[in-house]
Amino acid sequence: MRVFDLLKLMEPAITPNETKIHLATWNGEDNPLDVYLAGDFPEWQRWQTKRNFEKRFVVALIALPSPNKWLFGGAYTAAGCEERQSNYYYQLNEITSCAEMNGRLIAYFERPGRQSYLKGDRWNDQILLSEILAERLRIAEFPGYRAIDLSKEELDIITSQAIESWKAALSSVAGVYLISDTKSGKLYVGSASGEGGIWQRWQAYSATGHGGNVELKQLIKLEGSSRSSHFRFSVLEIADLHESRESVLRRESHWKSVLLSREHGLNAN
Repeated sequence: MRVFDLLKLMEPAITPNETKIHLATWNGEDNPLDVYLAGDFPEWQRWQTKRNFEKRFVVALIALPSPNKWLFGGAYTAAGCEERQSNYYYQLNEITSCAEMNGRLIAYFERPGRQSYLKGDRWNDQILLSEILAERLRIAEFPGYRAIDLSKEELDIITSQAIESWKAALSSVAGVYLISDTKSGKLYVGSASGEGGIWQRWQAYSATGHGGNVELKQLIKLEGSSRSSHFRFSVLEIADLHESRESVLRRESHWKSVLLSREHGLNAN
């Protein structure tokens, strides 16, 4: 089934020839899926560097990690545009009759090259319904300590929303964690002990980007606050909250040696 066929059942006014398709992908600064999960996608989409939405309707498809899979980010009417700060700000109003599919509909579409703004009538036959999720996509529940692999954007969402399964799991353990800098390939090994455990420590990273660490702080000072968007967070090992700080620090030192994060990474000591 074509996605436009389903949308037309919900809103008969939508036609491919009056629609611009927005393929929302990584733009060098933001991952639109992270923006969507944070609840900021509609406002994010309104800002454009060119006049990209000169059609009556806009259908947003957000790139998913799986190849050729796209999350439906809503159908909108374009009700005007104004130039702001050398960019274009669109008044986009979500079509409420299609809103129930927002975050649930998964489309299959093989993107043509690097194009991000497509004419609906040109690609109508290629944008197919893959599946419909029972619930709107959101940050997954806590997957277990060994499976943690969070982007900075995902960490921000988890901490700002205090997602209960994550908060309960991370605040109940001390341990050693890893921050991977995807831009440089360098590693930072850190540890958390005492009340609040890893949760409390990672809240600091979410708030500041550097958590007070000397090398990370210097990196962000030199390159700007957006530098932390390249960080990924994982857990190397966990310990009981009652474990002594000295014991946790010994394990942290062990991992620094194993991963060479002093010699070739971001650890200063």
